[in-house]
Amino acid sequence: MKFKDLLTAEEKQLFKDEIGKVKPIIQDKVVHQKKRPSPPIAKANQMTQRQVAEFHFSDEFEPDLNRSGPMQYVKEGTNSFEAKNLRRGIYHPELILDLHGLSQQHAKREIAALLLACHKEHVRCVCIVHGIGNRILKNKVPHWLVQHPDVLAFHQAPLEHGGDGALLALIDIKDKY
Repeated sequence: MKFKDLLTAEEKQLFKDEIGKVKPIIQDKVVHQKKRPSPPIAKANQMTQRQVAEFHFSDEFEPDLNRSGPMQYVKEGTNSFEAKNLRRGIYHPELILDLHGLSQQHAKREIAALLLACHKEHVRCVCIVHGIGNRILKNKVPHWLVQHPDVLAFHQAPLEHGGDGALLALIDIKDKY
């Protein structure tokens, strides 16, 4: 039963007298604009950026990295002093990626997204925390980073950023995105 049905005729008249003259609403429907789907070109551009970022990582590639001492790498044509700067803490990471608990495929996608974010946000130094665990990501992350053309150098992180379970990476920023 509705509220207006509970009112007596006298109460309804009192209400009308109190309200006074009322102008009826002509149009009481709200028309919502339908969200247009994003153009296929924009979707394709986003997809190609992600594909380009993920393309650089192969699980088959085995780089010749120094196994004795801390994990480090300097891209050919880059000053070897950059690895020392990373080790000494001259570069401070602006973004930190924690890969704990991720599968290899998910970790690979996260690293690709991190490198893409570095370009968008103009971040030069990142910290990738891979952990130690069963040493799967500890071994794979350096192999993936060596393959990416924008990684200039990386070095095992100092203790304050994860030590043996993390890498500091120096990224070459280009305005390509």
